[in-house]
Amino acid sequence: MNETFVPQPGAYGFQLSNPPVLASVPIVSSLELFEEAGIANIRRKSEKLTAYLETLLLKFVGSEIDMLTPSNPEERGNQISIQLKKAKLQKVHSYLESEGVVCDTREPDVLRISPVPLYSTFHDVFSVVKCLYDAIQKQVSSVTE
Repeated sequence: MNETFVPQPGAYGFQLSNPPVLASVPIVSSLELFEEAGIANIRRKSEKLTAYLETLLLKFVGSEIDMLTPSNPEERGNQISIQLKKAKLQKVHSYLESEGVVCDTREPDVLRISPVPLYSTFHDVFSVVKCLYDAIQKQVSSVTE
C-alpha cells in the first residue's frame, strides 16, 4: 500500500466515503430547523423581508444608490445588491461593521445585504437601513462642510 495520499484530480478528489460524525451533527440540526419551519414558510418570510428591505432602501437612501437586484421576487433570492453613487464603499462598510451590521461588498462600490429568514427580523432590516442612511449622511455632510 502506498503511504502517500494522492487525490484524484477534479471534484472526485473531494469525495469521502463517510462524512465525519462531528461535521454531520450541525447539518442534522440545521435540516431539522428547515423541516420544522417549512421551506414554503421560509421562502414567504424571505420575500417579505427582502421586499421590506427594498422599500426602505428606496425610501431612505434611494437617491444615493442604484438598485442592482431585480425588483421581481421571482427573479431574486433574499439578497439585494446596491451600488453606491457617491459614498465610498469602504467607509460605509466600516461604519456598518462598527454598528454590528454584517453584509458583503464587491469593489469598487457594491454593497450586498441579505436578511436571513430563519433569524432576521423586520426590526433588524429597519436597523440596517438606518445604519446605512447614517453612514451615507456622514459622508455627504463631511463633503459639504
